[in-house]
Amino acid sequence: MIELEGVPELVDPVMVAAFEGWNDAGDAASTAVAHLEQEWKGEVFAALDAEDYYDFQVNRPTVWMDGGVRKVTWPTTRLSVIRIGGEKPRDLVLVRGIEPSMRWRSFCNELLGFAHELGVELVVVLGALLGDTPHTRPVPVSGVTSDPDLARTMNLEESRYEGPTGIVGILQEACTHAGVPAVSLWAAVPHYVSQPPNPKATLALLNRLEDVLDLRIPLGDLAEDARAWQLGVDQLAAEDSEVAEYVQSLEEARDTAELPEASGEAIAREFERYLRRRDGGGPGGHATDGGRAAEGEGPFLREGPDRTRPPHPKRTGPLPGTAPEGREAPRPAEDGPEDGRADGDTPGSKGDDGPDGDSRPGSGD
Repeated sequence: MIELEGVPELVDPVMVAAFEGWNDAGDAASTAVAHLEQEWKGEVFAALDAEDYYDFQVNRPTVWMDGGVRKVTWPTTRLSVIRIGGEKPRDLVLVRGIEPSMRWRSFCNELLGFAHELGVELVVVLGALLGDTPHTRPVPVSGVTSDPDLARTMNLEESRYEGPTGIVGILQEACTHAGVPAVSLWAAVPHYVSQPPNPKATLALLNRLEDVLDLRIPLGDLAEDARAWQLGVDQLAAEDSEVAEYVQSLEEARDTAELPEASGEAIAREFERYLRRRDGGGPGGHATDGGRAAEGEGPFLREGPDRTRPPHPKRTGPLPGTAPEGREAPRPAEDGPEDGRADGDTPGSKGDDGPDGDSRPGSGD
């Protein structure tokens, strides 16, 4: 039974979720939700029971010291709420955790139970995938929904993907069957620099989330971190002629594919974002505290130390010209989100429009 004592009545709430693991290349999606918690001082109000959904030999608990007392942090999924004021107040329910090891249907039903009790009007699930995209170009972000009406009103792609999926795809479909509008946003991460963090991909997801929710998100140091990350990758590429040649080939392919789209909706979105930030409009204000938010005191609510400034990137993906071999260290045999498109393909161009089954960018499922 879901009990929400102490949670205030929310205003036009939207649930934003991200999960570490298969659908989180470069930790871009989970870091985006963590950024929202930090900048808006999210308050954790619930955590799912780790015993129900996680294999602790796959996702191990960690121990830490708190004032000389030894405590345990269990791998789980936590929910927090942030109150956004302004001319158009809107509250966000943030869901951040790890892709569950088991009982996915019960996991999604429990999250939907929270959504129902809180009056959530829209669910946005963030994901990231490895792809043949150059680090020197804007990060492609695809928006997908299974709701035809939502696809028309929000200018999203309607998913027709068939194949293996991750928890992002399962949660989106669970929302659809429960009658809850749901959208998934996918960022494409260069597979030749797949080691987290990837602040450039995180920034791209937050920019697209701004467009979907029509609000202004304080970005803090993300823009600076993204520039530092790209500079680091530039330096690595300059030291390896093979990598530099490969990146150049990706740039040429990307530029050729995007020439017909050099003007239009993408430019219009950037202009609207520019006006929103110039005028200081939208519900979101600038945050001044860079500390981590939403760290509770109990064994379920406290998380480990915050990550510092992004480290110098390392090339951890496959050799140039080869297909990426997986999404993350714990699952080397898996092949990323389910999509077979290379960068630059349009959704549906190869008979599907979800990224949940391959490591190439496209729209998500």
